[in-house]
Amino acid sequence: MSPVDVAALAAGVLAGRRAELARAITLVESTRADHRALSRELLDRLATGAGPDGGARPPSVRVGVSGVPGVGKSTFVETLGGHLTADGHRVGVLAVDPSSVRTGGSVLGDKTRMPSLAAHPDAYIRPSPSAGTLGGVARATAQAMTVLEAAGYDVVLVETVGVGQSEVTVAGMVDTFLYLTLARTGDQLQGIKKGIVEIADVVAVNKADEEREGDARVAARQLAGALRLVRAPGDWAPPVVTCSALIDTGVTDVWRGVLAHRDHLGTEGLARRRAAQQLDLTWAFVRDELDRRLTSSQAVAAVREQVRDDVLAGRLGAAAAADLLLRAWDADPRS
Repeated sequence: MSPVDVAALAAGVLAGRRAELARAITLVESTRADHRALSRELLDRLATGAGPDGGARPPSVRVGVSGVPGVGKSTFVETLGGHLTADGHRVGVLAVDPSSVRTGGSVLGDKTRMPSLAAHPDAYIRPSPSAGTLGGVARATAQAMTVLEAAGYDVVLVETVGVGQSEVTVAGMVDTFLYLTLARTGDQLQGIKKGIVEIADVVAVNKADEEREGDARVAARQLAGALRLVRAPGDWAPPVVTCSALIDTGVTDVWRGVLAHRDHLGTEGLARRRAAQQLDLTWAFVRDELDRRLTSSQAVAAVREQVRDDVLAGRLGAAAAADLLLRAWDADPRS
């Protein structure tokens, strides 16, 4: 990136200019030490910035969209985004793409599956690499949502990488967690075992076209039964609906479920959830900084190769190796 004028960048984001928005998200995603400091200054400015009319910006609707690979997340986001923009919303999409465990690279191709939404003036789609971060989302996703909200996008959709039973980090970043699933992916017991189902706020069985509508309805009934077993009486009862994003049926029912959950939270519940998100973000910053300091420590670097060789040769166990590295870091005066 070129030299960053944080004040000008923040002003551009608050004015809703796309070029500055793109640069701001690039800044918060950067792992450079100087960019980390600048991104924190930027986020502070955006948090205190006013909207174009001079008043405080209302909180956006933050929705996480997750599900197994191939469930149709990108197609669903494209279809839902079309409905939302037609209703006058400004929609920001953060599409997280898996990074290769061998090369570290990402295809970042989710945007190509949303051609209509990508071309809409009231939508902004940002593909981001997961960069090895667990939980189906990128490390800087929470900060990027703050940037989009500051730019005036009143709906922010976070499309995660395809997830399994436990990768549910996105649920702690959003107001409503939407889980997309398919028919014939398991019985009621499998539904209970999926930790992702336990914390879903809305569940949608996708690809319920004419040929598979019957299977989708059976799957929806099974999931609804599973949810009744894992939810305490009086808790929010997640609606389980069927839809087909490809032929655009039932998508508006899913959105109604999202809005119903938001109404259930109410102003106080939403405020508590946002406060919890800020606390989680606080600890994310702490962990990132500790990780940076650990990897840049000269004392750790002095023993790293020997520890690596001993572990690979079987002379040292993982727990003992971790203790050696941490003791070296503790002994570093800069730590």
